[in-house]
This record gives sequence, structure tokens and C-alpha cells, in this order.
Amino acid sequence: MFTGRNLDSPGCRFAAEKGVPVSDKSIEAIIEQADNIDIVFDATTAASHLGHAPILKKFGIFAIDLTPAKVGKMCVPVVNLDECVSFDNVNMVTCGGQGSVPIAYAITRVHPETTYIEMVSTIASKSAGIGTRDNIDEFTQTTKEALSFFSHVAKTKAIITLNPAEPPINMRNTVYALVPEPDIEKIGKSVHAMEREVQKYVSGYHVTVGPVCENGRVTTTVEVMGLGDYLPSYAGNLDIMTNAAVRVAERRAQMAGGVSLVG
Repeated sequence: MFTGRNLDSPGCRFAAEKGVPVSDKSIEAIIEQADNIDIVFDATTAASHLGHAPILKKFGIFAIDLTPAKVGKMCVPVVNLDECVSFDNVNMVTCGGQGSVPIAYAITRVHPETTYIEMVSTIASKSAGIGTRDNIDEFTQTTKEALSFFSHVAKTKAIITLNPAEPPINMRNTVYALVPEPDIEKIGKSVHAMEREVQKYVSGYHVTVGPVCENGRVTTTVEVMGLGDYLPSYAGNLDIMTNAAVRVAERRAQMAGGVSLVG
């Protein structure tokens, strides 16, 4: 079921064309069908999910939160997928978190003594909807906390830029890490191994810069290009969140003895 607030929205119309039941009753439609629902993907806003989370928990529905509400267990599938699917609410952090946390993790598993990590996420302005714009503060805070949580580096920072360039740019995430005496060869092997793992569910995920080192600062940039099916190819920020969320749902279904959701 696809449920929102406007049956004339592009998403509702698209779902209806595919034969998916649609509703404009939002969470109320899920409550009415709770006995028939196992998993809900919440792609609303952080503020909305704060209200949805206890409702979904009450009905025993597994929630995959695509907002930066950070109610449930933070999940970056390439790092901690299996430990997340036993929770009742899984938070997919942010698009910037899905893009940058794997790189930060790849660096710190080689150099746990890393003292600082900063990420800058740049996305096309056209790929940032109302929810993204309303949640900028939550984006930066949740991404920052995810960087610290997964890398075990206390001092971190997250920045997002909405680029109005025409034609629209692809999503880019740049990770900076301060590492005492970095072994750039080992870091490079770790980063590119992580790149290949992420590509198993986000095919457009590519390291485009580095890792390189200057005065103890390691820099790596990742570009994310979308599949260009329903969404434009420049909307890699949306594709990486969708693909990561589907990865969680598939694993949850497999552990419950179900079949794969995606071929």
C-alpha cells in the first residue's frame, strides 16, 4: 500500500498505475490495515515519524525510517545490517550518512586513532524536496551522530549543500579525516573494498577522489548516481536511501522465512 495525503500526487498516481492500493489517509490507512502489514517504509519527515513510531510499534509493525528522526537503531547496511533487523524500528540515518559513513568506517578500521572526521554532502537542489529542506537541522545532527557512532571518533561534523546548478549535479560526499601518520596504501585498500560492498546494493556508488593525504588529512570523495528509472539519475541522494532501506527489508524478510522482495 502507498499512503500519503494527496491522491493526485505523482507518487500516488504512479502507485495506482502499477496496481498498488493507494490512500490519502496517511498513517490512519496503516492503522486500518495493521493486521495485514509487516513492514512500513516511512518517507515523511522527522517530526512526522516521531508521531508514527509509537503507533507502528503498538501494532507490531517493523518500521524502516527514511527520515533523520533517529528514533530507532541507526543502520548503514554495509556496516551493521544484521544487528539492526531484530529491532522494531530502524533508522536509515540520512542520504549523506549512507554515502559517507562507509568511507569513515573504512578509514577508522585501519586507523582507529583518527581524531576528527568531517563530511560535506552536496546534492542537486532539484533533488531536495520539502521534507529534505524542512529537515536540514535534523540532517546535520543525525549525520554527525552517525559518523561518531560508526567510526568511534568523538569529534565529527556534517555539512549539506543544495547546489542549484543546471544541469543538476550528481550527489557528492567528501569525507575528511585527521589521521596521525596515515598509511594511505592500507586506507586505499580499505576504502575501495568498502566501495565494492556498497555497490552490491547501490550500483551508482563510486569513489571519484582519493583517498589522498596532505599533512595528516585524508580526503575521499564519493559520487552517487541514481538508476534513472522513476527518479532522475542526478537524484542519487534519494536512490541511496531507497536502496539501503530495501536492503534492510529484504534481510528482515529472509530472517522471517520470507522470499526476496527484489530480484
